[in-house]
Amino acid sequence: MTPEETNPSDLLGTLDWGPAPEAANQVRDWIENSGKNPAHFIGGEWVSPAKAKRFPSRYPATGEVLRDVLQGTAEDVDQAVQAARSALPIWQKLGPAGRSRHLYAIARAIQKESRLFAVLETLDNGKPIRETRDIDIPLVARHFYHHAGWARILEDTLPDARPWGVCGQVIPWNFPLLMLAWKVAPALACGNTVVLKPAEWTSLSALLFAEICNKVGLPAGVFNIVTGDGDTGSAIVSHPDVDKIAFTGSTEVGRIIRKATAGTGKGLTLELGGKSPYIIFEDADLDSAVEGLVDAIWFNQGQVCCAGSRLLIQESVADEVHRKVQERMSRLRVGDPLDKAIDMGAMVEQEHLERVQEMCNQAITEGLSCFQPDIELPKTGYWYPPTLFPNAPLSSDIVCEEVFGPVLVSTTFRTPAEAVKIANHTRYGLAATIWSQDIDTALEIARQVRAGTVWVNGTNMFDASSGFGGMKESGFGREGGKEGLRAYIRPEQAESTDPSPVPPAKIITATDVDEGLDRTAKLFIGGKQVRPDGGYSFEVRSAAGELIGLAGQSNRKDVRNAVEAASRSGWGAMTGHARAQVLWFIAENLEPRSAELAHLIDEMTGCGEQAALEEVAETVDRWIWWASWADKHDGAVHDAPWRGLVLALHEPYGTAGLICPESNPLLGLVASCAPLLATGNSVIAIPSTASLAAVEMCRIIEHSDLPAGALNLLTGDPAEIGPVLAAHDAVDLLWYQASGDLGSELETVSAGNMKVCWCPGDVSNRSQQLLDRSVQVKNIWLPHGI
Repeated sequence: MTPEETNPSDLLGTLDWGPAPEAANQVRDWIENSGKNPAHFIGGEWVSPAKAKRFPSRYPATGEVLRDVLQGTAEDVDQAVQAARSALPIWQKLGPAGRSRHLYAIARAIQKESRLFAVLETLDNGKPIRETRDIDIPLVARHFYHHAGWARILEDTLPDARPWGVCGQVIPWNFPLLMLAWKVAPALACGNTVVLKPAEWTSLSALLFAEICNKVGLPAGVFNIVTGDGDTGSAIVSHPDVDKIAFTGSTEVGRIIRKATAGTGKGLTLELGGKSPYIIFEDADLDSAVEGLVDAIWFNQGQVCCAGSRLLIQESVADEVHRKVQERMSRLRVGDPLDKAIDMGAMVEQEHLERVQEMCNQAITEGLSCFQPDIELPKTGYWYPPTLFPNAPLSSDIVCEEVFGPVLVSTTFRTPAEAVKIANHTRYGLAATIWSQDIDTALEIARQVRAGTVWVNGTNMFDASSGFGGMKESGFGREGGKEGLRAYIRPEQAESTDPSPVPPAKIITATDVDEGLDRTAKLFIGGKQVRPDGGYSFEVRSAAGELIGLAGQSNRKDVRNAVEAASRSGWGAMTGHARAQVLWFIAENLEPRSAELAHLIDEMTGCGEQAALEEVAETVDRWIWWASWADKHDGAVHDAPWRGLVLALHEPYGTAGLICPESNPLLGLVASCAPLLATGNSVIAIPSTASLAAVEMCRIIEHSDLPAGALNLLTGDPAEIGPVLAAHDAVDLLWYQASGDLGSELETVSAGNMKVCWCPGDVSNRSQQLLDRSVQVKNIWLPHGI
């Protein structure tokens, strides 16, 4: 045996992987041909404006320029929006059957060109070919197949469904084609048209997709692409003729978009950042959990919004898990993404690589322990090794902030309750992973973790039938599933045109009250009547201008007290049956007081005795209506294409703020607060300034077994206390009846914690949409087998 030859026994001892390169000739030919004249895709044609600026699209593994891409301008966006608007009647006229066939044709075309898409995605993004070939592209096709079916049965399933119109979509660079599919497929299925901006660094697969659309005969203007950077995205978001915005990206940019769309009436879906917990209990299959961790954090080099970047280990097995993780990290192969035997590819761009390096260097400077395996990285391109910060302090930036790279932090816990506290100790709520062989432990923790998706004994499982999206500052709305479909349908009810409530005519102190005024309404906070903190009241007058009584003027501190009471109520932990009984009891206690309440309503509004009695009767019936729904608004079990269950649970948002319309002073409150309560939310309501009937109802509720803090009433000027309520970070949801400047202000200040804002329409609305808007869908994935 010569020195150059390898002893077979040595090979068996090391079991090193040999190279398995993927050919890229066809893809490079396409890149060369398509890059000769870079263009946008508008109205079914390739449009290349004269003197348009260009920027390079690079292969991250080498830094090589693949081709140039155009920088879209506001004029380009306007042209694309006009094309999409013109195509709307054509696309909708095709009907369910016609749209379904087009989506099916797209799915088939993607399958036929699956290798072309997979290799192109790897070249443009830097992720391993195994991931694009086996995960990304098959899931892209699955989404178009799934939504081809939805397009066909939409009118039967959701008979009142109306499309938004023109949808502006801005997608990220980590899953370029998959994020396109998640947004485009449901939008087209519902009859919308699309203007898409792919990510600045990874636009090529979207441009190839546009070619596919032309080949299958998609009507011109139904799908349009304008390439460019953040300025191009801003032009789409701010365009007055775009009806709906869907964005996936960082929380910081999502907050900017929330503020930019405030008061415009545009639909909005935001899928934002994450810092997902990966929880390993002592009874878990540790080897499987560690292998799953590799997929959770080093899949796509950790450039995944739902990456399991926070490892939580039960103390009794922490040392063993850390040892296994470090051993596994040392065997990861980092290199050429076109090599099928590679575990990790290249970071997407030099700029992003430097950001990850900076965050890790800062953590090391702060004294955190850091483990990086002795792995040789390629000399050219954008590379970063798998990294672990074991036992990192919970307050450190590397633990709290999204790194978006192959960086794992770990900490330990002792009890399941402590695990939940640590898992929820984050402003994000996108996903979570739980490893335990005890199904009771796994499901209980899954229910308690605040995340839109929870995987049990597995990770990174996705399907078109299951909605994906976040809670808290991970955004709102879902992509996939029936809940994702609803995001592309206009609300059933027209939004309220009720004017912004009129501020109190006169603020007075309690000492200003004449002896004859015996009606001084208090606030209702924490299950009892309380005086306003500021000691001020305002006059409530009749329609004829006569003084009827006084109501408390709430201030910032009253808002704080109400939020604290709501968060402690425990209402959401009660069963639907228990909540239904309480709401029935409220109706039972309210009905005998109908004449008294009607007299108050007539006195304040001048609507007439009969109209006032009808409003009270409708109010009682509305309590009964939503009590009847309290134990019936169930979730679902999704049929994902693998062996396991996906449980779609309806969970309350938590603490809901409610700003009521000025009209219908009693029904206007109950029409919205009752469905919120029925689904388990605690409510802080600002009633009409004609608030005496609402206060009187709360006196009745005080003796109707509703837990303290479940409903709180803050009377006063909505223009003053509404923005305080909307800005509070412990308020999770805001429903409001306000227009003009106040509505815009409420949506703007709500961006602090990315709470959902919605106008539920007029008081006649008792549709199931109110229930759907009252809950978040959490999908729990439960693989099983023996």
